[in-house]
Amino acid sequence: MIFMASAFRFDDALPKVPAVNVKSLDGKVISTADFKNDGKPIIIDFWATWCAPCKKELNEIAEVYPDWQKESGVKLIAISIDDERNSMKVKPYVESKDWDYEVYLDENQDFKRAMNVNNVPHVFVVNANNEIVWQTNVYTENGGVEKLHDVVNKVAKGEKPE
Repeated sequence: MIFMASAFRFDDALPKVPAVNVKSLDGKVISTADFKNDGKPIIIDFWATWCAPCKKELNEIAEVYPDWQKESGVKLIAISIDDERNSMKVKPYVESKDWDYEVYLDENQDFKRAMNVNNVPHVFVVNANNEIVWQTNVYTENGGVEKLHDVVNKVAKGEKPE
């Protein structure tokens, strides 16, 4: 299933993850500037409870996530863009799927706007320097997660993703 053309970017001057406040599932305010992973890659995945492809992608990644963590040390941070009215559905959904991700709420969508996310799912890969090295707003059932896996492994090795 293809939703929009891929937004792929890799420049010499790489953008950094902007500092915006989001909320944890227990209501604590966290700055996205505090997203760290000891020099290893981070996947930032924007999703919503009403977005079937988003949930399918995150559930697919959840099946292989422990292996990815062993290989590259990657951390996945799932950012729900559900608004305040729907955000109460996020925690029960996450718990029902037993995701081993960090999950945050971007109810006012400030982080979404700061990252120029127009639609979900939208996935970013961040390197050890907090630089955005790859992104896509396309979810494909055949090969999309494998492509993300390849990108993460390259970033973990300090290589440029394609």
